[in-house]
Amino acid sequence: MAGSRCPPRPGRPAIQQVRAASALLAFTNAMAVSLFSLVPNTNPGYPAVALGVIGLLFTAAGVRTILSSQATAPQQRQQLRLVILLLLIFGTELTCGIVVLADSRLNTAVQIICYALIASVLAGIARAWELVGERDTGLWASLSVLTGRTRGLDDGPDGPS
Repeated sequence: MAGSRCPPRPGRPAIQQVRAASALLAFTNAMAVSLFSLVPNTNPGYPAVALGVIGLLFTAAGVRTILSSQATAPQQRQQLRLVILLLLIFGTELTCGIVVLADSRLNTAVQIICYALIASVLAGIARAWELVGERDTGLWASLSVLTGRTRGLDDGPDGPS
C-alpha cells in the first residue's frame, strides 16, 4: 500500500524527535555562522563559539532524551553515530572559534570552521533523509538496497509500491 510505514516500535518517537531537531540545528548552525561571518568586520569566532556551545548542549540533551526514552538498546546504539558526528562538528567549531577569537589572523582555524559547517549541512541532509524514509542512510544499508539484498520500507513483494 502506498505510503505505508512499518509499525511504530517503542522509543521511535523520541528518536525521531532527536533526528528532526538535529537536522534543523545542523542547517541552522551552518546558516547562522555563515551569515554572521559575512558581515564586514565581524570575527567569525563569535558565532562559531555561540553555535558550538548551543550544539554541544543540544547533543547532551539529545543523549539524555534517547537514554530516558523507551528505545531498546539496539535503537539507542544506532544513534551513537549521530551523537559522535554532532560532538565532532560542534566541538571543532567551538575550539576553532575560540582560537579565532584569540587571533583573528589564523586563517587555518577559519578554514576548519568552514569545513565543520560543510559537515553540519551534510549531517542535516542525512538526518532529514532518515526522517523522510525512516530508514538507515549509511553506506552499507544504501548499497544493500541498491543491490536488491534488502527491500525499502515501502517495497512490497513485487517492488516499490
